[in-house]
Amino acid sequence: MDKSWVKITNRRSREYLDGVKQFLNFASNHAHPDGTISCPCKKCVHTTSWPMDVVEAHLVSKGICRGYNPWIFNGESSSAKTSTEISHSHVQENPIEYADLRDMLHDMFPIQDMASGPTEEVPSVHQPTEGPAEGPNEDALLFMKLLEDVNQPCYEGCKHFSKLSAIVHLYHMKCLNGWTNKSFTMLLQFLLDFFPLNAKLPKDCYEAKKIIKDLGLSYEKIHVCPKDCILYWKDNANLEACPNCNLSRWESNESKGQQNTNASSKRRKKKAAKILRWFPLKPRLKRLFMSPETANHMKWHANGRVNDGLMRHPADSKAWKSFDSKYIEFSSEPRNVRLGLAADGFNPYGNMSTTHSTWPVILIPYNLPPWMCMKRSYFTLSLLIPGPTSPGNDIDVYLQPLVEELKELCDVGVETFDVSSKKSFQMHATLLWTINDFPAYGDISGWSTKGSLACPSCNYDS
Repeated sequence: MDKSWVKITNRRSREYLDGVKQFLNFASNHAHPDGTISCPCKKCVHTTSWPMDVVEAHLVSKGICRGYNPWIFNGESSSAKTSTEISHSHVQENPIEYADLRDMLHDMFPIQDMASGPTEEVPSVHQPTEGPAEGPNEDALLFMKLLEDVNQPCYEGCKHFSKLSAIVHLYHMKCLNGWTNKSFTMLLQFLLDFFPLNAKLPKDCYEAKKIIKDLGLSYEKIHVCPKDCILYWKDNANLEACPNCNLSRWESNESKGQQNTNASSKRRKKKAAKILRWFPLKPRLKRLFMSPETANHMKWHANGRVNDGLMRHPADSKAWKSFDSKYIEFSSEPRNVRLGLAADGFNPYGNMSTTHSTWPVILIPYNLPPWMCMKRSYFTLSLLIPGPTSPGNDIDVYLQPLVEELKELCDVGVETFDVSSKKSFQMHATLLWTINDFPAYGDISGWSTKGSLACPSCNYDS
C-alpha cells in the first residue's frame, strides 16, 4: 500500500486527497460497531474517534501525523510493510535497521496493540467522545513523535540508520566507552559536517539527551549531606544546609582552591556537594509487563515451574513458600513481583591505588525463570550511592526513596497494563531477601557483625 501521500504538504492536491480516500477505505473495514474510527489528524492524534466524514474533514484541514506508519490504530498489523518497502526490499543487501526500535516503541506504548479490539476492562483511546478532544493524549503524542523519528532516515539516502537509531547507537557508544559530554558534542558536530546537508542529528550532547529521555526510564538526582546525615528530599528539599552538622548543601569554591568573589559566585551555578541517583522502580516493573517477551515469563514461577520437590528456583525455597502462606492475598496474583536486593561497593576507576567506593543497589525480579532472572539485562538498578567513601551504617539514609517506594508497592500497588492478557491489573511487589557479603549485611540490616553475637544465625553460639 502506497503511503507516500502522507508527506505531501499541499493538502488540496489530487495525490493527497486520493491518499485520504485510500486511508478511509482501509479504516472502514476496521471501524468500531458505531461506525467511528480513530482520527490520526495532527490535532486529535488518536485521542478520540469520529465518523468517517469528520475524520476526512480533519485530515484535509489539519493534516495527518507524518510518523503514523503502520496504521496500527486503524487495524493494520504493526509488522505490515508498505508497497514501497516491499518493492525495494530485494534491492537492499542490508535492510534498514529500524525494526528493533519500532518493536521497542510498541512495547513502551502497548495501548497501540488494543486497536484491533478494545475490551471493557481496559480504557481505549478509540472510544468515541461526545465532544471534541480537549487535547492530544501525552502518550499518543510521544509515541507518534518517536515513531516519526524511527521512520526518518538519518540523512537523505541513508539505508542503515534512522534518526532515532543513529542517536541511540551513538549514545550507547558514549556510555560504554566513558566519553565526556564535551567529546560527544565534538563528535556530533563533526558528523553534521561530514554527512550531507540536513542530516537529522542533534547538534550537541544536551539535545541528544533530550531525545533519549523520551524513551523513558530516566533517573532523579537527590542532593545529600556531605556527611551522609540527610537527603535533601521531601521536607528537606529546600534546605541550604544540613540541620544536623550545619554543613552547606553546596560545594564550596574554597575546597577546590578557587578564589571566591561576589561577582563570580553570582554567575557560577551552584553544584551539590554530593548527589544520590535514584532510578524509580515502578516504571521499570511496569515495563516488564509491556513487552510480550517478558509478560508471560513473569508468571513462570506459578504456571511454568515443575513442583518436584527439588530446589531449582527461589520459588522452591522455604522463605518463598512461607511468605505465600502468610500473605495469601499477595500470592493469589502470580503477576505480583518478588524481588531480591543486592548491594556492595566497587571502585569505578579500576585503579587499586585510588581509594573509592561507589555502591550500586540492584533489584532482581525472581518471577522470571532461572535462565532469565540472573541475566544482567533483567537486573534493575535502583540507587547509585556516590563515593568516595562507603556509606557504612548511614546506608539507611540513602535507602529512603527505595524503602518508601517498596512500601507503596506492597500496600497500594500500581496499575499496570499486561500486554499478554490485554488487561490492566493492580501490581504489587515485595522484597523477599537481600544478597550481600557479611560486612554489607551488617550495614543494611543494622545487625552488629563484629564482636559477640556477630552471626545472626548462630547468635549466642557465635
